[in-house]
Formats: sequence, structure tokens, C-alpha cells
Amino acid sequence: MTGTKFVLAAISCLMFWATATAQQPSAKIDDLLNAETSRLIDTYKTLHAAPELSGHEEKTSAMVAKELRALGYEVTDHIGKYDQQGTVGYGVVALMKNGPGPTVLVRADMDGLPVEEKTGLPYASKVKTKNDAGLEVSVMHACGHDTHVASLLTTAKLLAQLKDQWKGTLMLVAQPAEEIVTGAKAMVKDNLYTRFPKPDYMLGMHAMGGVAGTVGYAPGYFMASADSVDIIVRGIGGHGSRPEATKDPVVVAAQIVLALQTIVSRENSPLDPAVVTVGSIHGGSKHNIIPDDVHLQLTVRTYKAEVRQNILAAIERIAKGVALTAGFPANLAPIVKVSDANAPATYNDPALTARMGAVLEQSLGKQRVFQVPPVMGSEDFGFFGLDNHQIPGFYFYVGVYSPEQMAESQKAGTQLPSNHSSLFAPPNPEPTLKTGVKAMTLLVLDLMKK
Repeated sequence: MTGTKFVLAAISCLMFWATATAQQPSAKIDDLLNAETSRLIDTYKTLHAAPELSGHEEKTSAMVAKELRALGYEVTDHIGKYDQQGTVGYGVVALMKNGPGPTVLVRADMDGLPVEEKTGLPYASKVKTKNDAGLEVSVMHACGHDTHVASLLTTAKLLAQLKDQWKGTLMLVAQPAEEIVTGAKAMVKDNLYTRFPKPDYMLGMHAMGGVAGTVGYAPGYFMASADSVDIIVRGIGGHGSRPEATKDPVVVAAQIVLALQTIVSRENSPLDPAVVTVGSIHGGSKHNIIPDDVHLQLTVRTYKAEVRQNILAAIERIAKGVALTAGFPANLAPIVKVSDANAPATYNDPALTARMGAVLEQSLGKQRVFQVPPVMGSEDFGFFGLDNHQIPGFYFYVGVYSPEQMAESQKAGTQLPSNHSSLFAPPNPEPTLKTGVKAMTLLVLDLMKK
């Protein structure tokens, strides 16, 4: 997802890392970070071995709150108001006030995934638990959230030690339930910006499959919005030998799947990226039985809000139109439901991004900082920015793989494990963690400099 240019350029130039770093005016950060490296890696390994599912981040949240309180932050935990009854909010907000100045939000997400880890690492997760449906599942940090939390805690410590270099209010956010894109929304809904200061800027990072020690970002739309859409195609079932006595939802569902492909190709501008994917289709139980209904599950990815609305409207229009054309009565029109568990697009404010990119290039070296293509993957980080990107945000990637691994992958034409894979993890977490901490610390110091 990080782009070929990002990968190839990074491989060829990481040999200059040590020299470039030594030349930067961030030596104090390096000294503080080197002193914390052992603890940083231990924290990461502890988190990696003990992941928790979305909405169940009880122990991770408690650990984060305890660590931040020990560093002198004003900590509030159990933040998050969910639509689902009984779901506990495990969000954490930690404030450090250091005189007048801007408020900067730094966010890390905490939850793991229902994936059985197969990395073979000595600290690999062996956790099994019950999911919300009551089924036993394995749990793994297959998307780097262990990296995010460990980096947040070390960044918090460095910034506490560097209080003489910044002013304002630092607002650290440990967010639950990112993987089901409900956590950020739940925290905002729980009066986040009335209970705590509304930030002037917000920052976030993500571990991705690029070269460890490198950073990637894009101005403007960086990640897509995500909507889950369910379509129930209702018909009149009967015997497979007498289709004329039925209203067959299987055929109509098949026609709907094909008709949906015309939305992106014929109703949407090719200059506005969008994806409509039917990821699941279920209907029927036996060879010779025409069922009463068929269920379709879709994912929709867009950047612009108006494109999203147009596509969602087109999905409903097409589904109902196909059924009407097939002679289905109005009372059996397909039911189209857009899930409330959606994610807004991740948007990097162009002016802020130019500023942050320059900071990273100057301090990390141009050989380690790259503009990468935007992707159609999704995040719920955008909820913290409120509607229409009211709060300027900057979101960036840090790589996880060694230059040798990336070179071998390019040579062999094979893909290294990506996020959500049972094999995804930094083989050597140190350069990824240290890059994430240093990058975030530098960005905060620039935004809050005295």
C-alpha cells in the first residue's frame, strides 16, 4: 500500500541513515530516545503478546492510563459512548498543559484483530477469547496497533522531558475500536471536545509494509471513507422446477451485482476515485429450492463526501430498479441499509502537510521521507477532525521491513505480508518504533515550539 517509489527509493538510500541523522539538529531527541530504546521495545513486545479485540481493550487502556499518569499527565479513561448497548468505552485522554499556546492532539489506536498469529516470533500472541457473537477466536496485533501504542507512550515521555522546548496543551488520545471504525466516533460522541480542549491540530501514524526507518505521507485525501451496505433481495420462493410460480431473488441478486459495476464506470467521474465491491452473497439452502431472499454485503470506498452520497444513492436506485424491471411487486422491493459503522476519509490538510513534511525531511533526511500515493484503505482517524475537516490533520506511515527483505521481495516478485495478515509484524521492531517516536516528537515540537 505504500507505493513502489516509496519502496525502491528507500532501499537504495537507507545506507545514508546514520550520516543524515547525525547532521540533524535533533541530537537531544536521539539521546533521549536511545536511553528509552530498551523499554520501548519491551513495551511493544508486551503489547504484541497481549492483544484485545475491538471494544474490549480493558487491560491495554488501563496500562496506557497508568503509564501516562506516572509521567505527570492529567488522565481521563473510560471515554466513549457507543450506539451498541453494553459496550464499554475504553478511550483514554491525557493532557499536559504547559502555558498558553496551541492544543495538539496525538492519537494511537489500541485494538487487535480476530486473527491467529503465524509469525513464529518468540513473543507471538497466543490469545484466544470470545467475540461479541460468543464464538472463540484467536487475537493478534495484525495491523500495527501495538507499534502505535508503544510509540505513543515513549513520545509522551520524551515530550515531558522536553517541556522547555514547547508551549501549549498536549492532548494524547489512546483510541479503542478502530478496526470496526466505531471508537473515534464514540469518543467524539462522548463530548470529547467539551470535556477537553478542542485541538488546533491533530496527528496520527500507522505502521505499514514499507522499509523500516522510512516515513511516507500524502497531501490531501490519503485514505478513503468506508461504508458497509447490506442489500436484502426479497422474492417469493418455491420449487426449482417451477420458476414461473416464483419471484426468484437469486437471479435478481445476480443482475444487481452486475448492474452495480456501472456506478463507478458510468456514473462517477474517473477523476474521483471510488470502489464498490460486493464482498458477500448468500441465498438458498438446496439445489431445487428457490429461496425467499438473498443477502448481499458491499463495501464502498470514496474520498469526497458528494461522491459518497451519489454512490450510495445509486446503489439503492439500481437495486430497486432491477427488481422492479424483473416484475417484483413494490412491497418486495430490496431493502438497502447503510451501516452506521462507517469511516470518513483521512484528509491531510495541505498547508499543514507541507509544513510537517519539511520538518521530517530536515530532521530525518530526504532519503527517509517520501510522498506516497493515497490508498482506498480506511481509518476512523478522520472523526477527530469533525465534519468538513474542521481540525487540520496530518497522518503518516512508518515502514516495518528491512531493506534486505524489500529487495528480495522485489527481486522475486513476491509480496511481503501486509496489514491484517497472520504473518504481519516487524521482524526487527527497533527501527520502526524509533522512527515513529522521533517523527511524532519532532512534529509536536514544531507545532508547539516556543
